[in-house]
Amino acid sequence: MADPSSYRPRPGEIPDSPGVYRFRDEHRRVIYVGKAKSLRQRLANYFQDLANLHPRTRTMVTTAASVEWTVVSTEVEALQLEYSWIKEYDPRFNVKYRDDKSYPYLAVTMNEEFPRVQVMRGQKKKGVRYFGPYGHAWAIRDTVDLLLRVFPVRTCSAGVFKNAARTGRPCLLGYIGKCSAPCVGRITPDDHWDLADEFCDFMAGRTGTYLRRLERQMAEAAEEMEYERAARLRDDIGALKKAMEKSAVVLADATDADLIAVAEDELEAAVQIFHVRGGRVRGQRGWVTDKVEEITTGALVEHALQQLYGEESGDAVPKEVLVPALPDPVEPVQQWLTGRRGSGVSLRIPQRGDKKALMETVQRNAQQALVLHKTKRASDLTTRSRALEEIAEALDLDSAPLRIECYDISHLQGDDVVASMVVFEDGLARKSEYRRFQIKGFEGQDDVRSMHEVITRRFRRYLAEKEKTGEWADGEGLTAGDRPTNGAGAAETGAGAPETGAAPTQGPAVADEPALTDGPALKDDDGRPKRFAYPPQLVVVDGGQPQVAAAQRALDDLGIDDIAVCGLAKRLEEVWLPGEDDPVVLPRTSEGLYLLQRVRDEAHRFAITYQRAKRAKRFRAGPLDEVPGLGETRKQALIKHFGSVKRLRSATIDQICEVPGIGRKTAETVAAALARATPAAPAVNTATGEIMDDEDGAPETTADAPGEPVSAGTPDERRGQER
Repeated sequence: MADPSSYRPRPGEIPDSPGVYRFRDEHRRVIYVGKAKSLRQRLANYFQDLANLHPRTRTMVTTAASVEWTVVSTEVEALQLEYSWIKEYDPRFNVKYRDDKSYPYLAVTMNEEFPRVQVMRGQKKKGVRYFGPYGHAWAIRDTVDLLLRVFPVRTCSAGVFKNAARTGRPCLLGYIGKCSAPCVGRITPDDHWDLADEFCDFMAGRTGTYLRRLERQMAEAAEEMEYERAARLRDDIGALKKAMEKSAVVLADATDADLIAVAEDELEAAVQIFHVRGGRVRGQRGWVTDKVEEITTGALVEHALQQLYGEESGDAVPKEVLVPALPDPVEPVQQWLTGRRGSGVSLRIPQRGDKKALMETVQRNAQQALVLHKTKRASDLTTRSRALEEIAEALDLDSAPLRIECYDISHLQGDDVVASMVVFEDGLARKSEYRRFQIKGFEGQDDVRSMHEVITRRFRRYLAEKEKTGEWADGEGLTAGDRPTNGAGAAETGAGAPETGAAPTQGPAVADEPALTDGPALKDDDGRPKRFAYPPQLVVVDGGQPQVAAAQRALDDLGIDDIAVCGLAKRLEEVWLPGEDDPVVLPRTSEGLYLLQRVRDEAHRFAITYQRAKRAKRFRAGPLDEVPGLGETRKQALIKHFGSVKRLRSATIDQICEVPGIGRKTAETVAAALARATPAAPAVNTATGEIMDDEDGAPETTADAPGEPVSAGTPDERRGQER
């Protein structure tokens, strides 16, 4: 690992002008290429205290052994040179988009004497007109098959063409009218070239001219009573319209535009592009990339534009490019696009109307592409095995952690504090063994204390299960005071189980949960599934040093010393180990880091989903929810009979007994519960200032069951306050 100060340029050496710079490693390989409006200011950012650098940038500058630069006159030239060098050197620390598939194009070889229509992939060739890309090659063939009725352009290979010319007999398409048969001289080279040019015009979106011409010819043939010719023209018009229907109109103003959307997380990004020509979606493609450098959405868009238009010119660059975020600065990129096209190009973010709606569709496609890429990557057995081996090596484990459990704490400003436990076995989620916890050992917000409580409770249950199965001799393991019972300290529920009522002494009882696996060995004496029968090889907590220390302390208190603990800090994706002052920094391309991130994110998702559900349930609660044994049906019967909780509160016990299904004992319990509950302040119509009486049917709330709290803020603010 090199010290950046060893190759730092001397003061005054770096010019204060636009340019492109290259970092090289000790073997003189280019590992990073960047551009700057001011080389002096940009390069100075790399040669500062390493502690102040982003981990990805820190890895790059410590891998490099030298830096060099090239001065250019404008930022546009810097953009062009940066693209050229990235293509030439393929530096490892630059964002490199890779196609998630090799997209096929509909190509017309206008550079040949007899142009040919065909499916093409790979590098584009000069003199060939391309349309697409398409999602599948069969979509191109279906479209071409429809259009050959009207534009019978050659589609055969060079070998078939030469053989037909030698024998004087055309192929089958020539006999059925789907080829003009230039191989046997039925059409001159110039006429065939014009036919191919008309085919290209139609594919480019100029469809109205040909439809109107065919409709006019059909009408003329009908007037001259040439009904067979009129029928053929009618069928040709139908074929053209059917081909046009394959690409629906999305922009009514016949716009030519490319729409680019980006979906990203901390490690990867997916880009989706819709090519709209003549108001119709003519093609779609997508890329994915590893984010090996610290980069913004605008910078991702800039790299996507370079990838998309770096080899294009003329009409291949549309008049309008719509993006989710603009590069900074945007002027050089816009000038570069204008230069590639040869005329003005608008680069902007759509704000309203059809274009914004279409951009939302492209964004959904990008999100789905990222999810699909992650799913494929996670489901690969070889990749999962490598990820587990990398984790074992990085954390100095004796073997690969085949079972990983991850814990996360979630709350909203200290209210409804809950925790989640997710399980991954062999690198895949085991959702049947997910568990969730209510933190009730204390009040308020304390993530460290909450983590200690959750880890303690989970592994007390594990030790109890181990003792129950006879794996310990008498006298070993837990003392009598340590032995847990159902619901000790907090309530746990399964991944999909509802919460239950409170137990008499130990707090909330444990809800029913799905069986973990089949087999009697995993059943308690009462037939219920063992929730914590298996220990993990690795415990992952969402957080840094404090959370890791709390988890390790909980295990130490229980005498467990054969389970590894680590924490994954979200901000810098650093892995923390107990008792270590410095984190373990896994490479950004590491499959082990990718797996840890997936585990952590799944725990966070599961925790925050549970926390939101509890909060919503609390907001909907009312005074009748506090009545023991009063179910939903009888609550509705009471409200229906009296009309409101206010009237029910003022009713006598005898009046309450008049409700069907309500006995005297239940009526006394309802009256006592309503007497204890404090009525809420009257609701006020904020528009008129009118006090809304509960008699009008407005739902009543109590101090124990508030509605949406006034201080909760907007939905976006509440999401920002959630942990």
